[in-house]
Parts: sequence; structure tokens; C-alpha cells
Amino acid sequence: MAPGPFLYRLSLGVPVMTRDPGLEAQLPEDLGQPDGLHSRPMFGGLCFMLNGHMLCAARAGHAMFRVGKEAEAQALAFPGTSRMSHAGREKPGFVWLSGPPLSDDDIRQGLARMALTHVSTFPPKDC
Repeated sequence: MAPGPFLYRLSLGVPVMTRDPGLEAQLPEDLGQPDGLHSRPMFGGLCFMLNGHMLCAARAGHAMFRVGKEAEAQALAFPGTSRMSHAGREKPGFVWLSGPPLSDDDIRQGLARMALTHVSTFPPKDC
């Protein structure tokens, strides 16, 4: 992967979001650059959307994958994964990948394929 994480800052020097440009460049490659893929800042990082649906996200030291409830147990079997929680509530079907396994192409690409398989079943949104 390319350069490590860095901090975007407001003009006042206040940290806004932690970003990882190397991971942000790697995830679309892991996904195979499918038609309908676009990105937007979200969750303190960069979220990748497929036809308007959240697919995965990159932030410094972490990647999030939307694998679906049915594949969650299989996804959590990968080293470095954990169930996503937001505002104190677990989010079934969403997993985080962090630590050294984040640099493992096989693990990251496996989770990316699982997310793509799941989100590809959704009808496109009008964005």
C-alpha cells in the first residue's frame, strides 16, 4: 500500500477526519472497479458506494465492509475483523478490518468480494 494515514485539518488546525490515501486507492482495486462505484466522505474516512448503496469504507487503520447478515460469521472468521458498532449499537452485516491483516491482500480482497456479492443484490438507488 501507498503512504500511511494523515489528518485533514480545518484552517484553524482542528482535526476533522483521519484519512488513509493508500487504503482509499487500494479498495477500488480490491473491488475490481465495478460499474456504479463512487465514493464520498463519511464515517471520518472515505465511503465507497455501489449504485448508491454503502459498500465499504476506508479510514486510517481500518476498513469497513458491508458483507450482509448472512455472511457475517464467515467474515468474522478472518483475522483482524470485528463487528461494526455505531453510537454504542452493533450493526449486523457490517465488519471492520484493522491491524496487520489490513495489509494482507487475500484477507482484504476476500472481504471486498463478500461485500460486493452482498451489495450487488440491491436495486440501484436514484442519487
